[in-house]
Amino acid sequence: MRLLRRAVALMGQEQDGLRRPGADQTTGIVLICLAILSFTLMDATAKHLTQNYSPVQVVWARFIGNIVIVALIYRGGIPALMRSRQPGLQFLRALTQLASVGLFFTSLQFIGLAEATAIMDTNPVLITLGAALFLGERIGLRRVLGIAAALAGAMIVIRPGLGVFQPAALLPMIGAFTYASGALLTRAVRSDSTATSILWSAFVGGALTSLVVPFFWQPVAIADLWAFAVLGLFGTVSQALLIRAFSLAEAGALAPFGYTGLIWAGLWGWLFFGQLPDRWTILGAAIIVSAGLYVWSRETRAARKDR
Repeated sequence: MRLLRRAVALMGQEQDGLRRPGADQTTGIVLICLAILSFTLMDATAKHLTQNYSPVQVVWARFIGNIVIVALIYRGGIPALMRSRQPGLQFLRALTQLASVGLFFTSLQFIGLAEATAIMDTNPVLITLGAALFLGERIGLRRVLGIAAALAGAMIVIRPGLGVFQPAALLPMIGAFTYASGALLTRAVRSDSTATSILWSAFVGGALTSLVVPFFWQPVAIADLWAFAVLGLFGTVSQALLIRAFSLAEAGALAPFGYTGLIWAGLWGWLFFGQLPDRWTILGAAIIVSAGLYVWSRETRAARKDR
């Protein structure tokens, strides 16, 4: 809990342009691995809940839990932290994050955790593509090939046109696009503190889902209260660990470790739901990871040349 408090306090003090990462690479790597572990536990909890409850109710619980925990930490400082230099962009960013969570959680009703995670893991290369299309960043032929390979890997996992195709597999694919859009918008609002961005995401997501959740509400069984409680906890801890990791280590050093989520997702799918990814999912996931690491390596080299 002390680490969570320190990480969240750091969110309010730093702005993207003022961070000085790289001070402790090893600690940063450990923290991002813990963050990814926590994220996959949140996803596994969401999959458990969506078997008996509407995804709308589960998404609502995720954002409300986030609000409660952050409110307990910040208390009277929330009004000041909510002030944004670009409220319109913050609202759009919050919408994309809400869409990503909603699409991913909904897909978990129908497909395995490993499959959904593999498809969502196309988002790093989509961010690279979006940066080229909308932010004017340069993109060479090799990066284009890496992006195409990642999308091909996603198609292997989804397998459209085959008898095993599940239309719900398209949901995390759309979610990867909305996640990438949110990441690009995060760059656009980097003049705000990280805490401001997190609070906007939590409050916009909580407010909008609160408007519709009464139409989907199902009474919560006592046996499921723990799952609803830990959903927001895992989400908040994950964000705090992630931010602390990026404050200590360089983004380039941390990026490859994001793919450890595929290992955890496969493990939780097997342990908790008896679902093992088939050979096509493993092949597609391997292509996605390889393509993502290749694009990351090209971006790292380009960044070094620009220094």
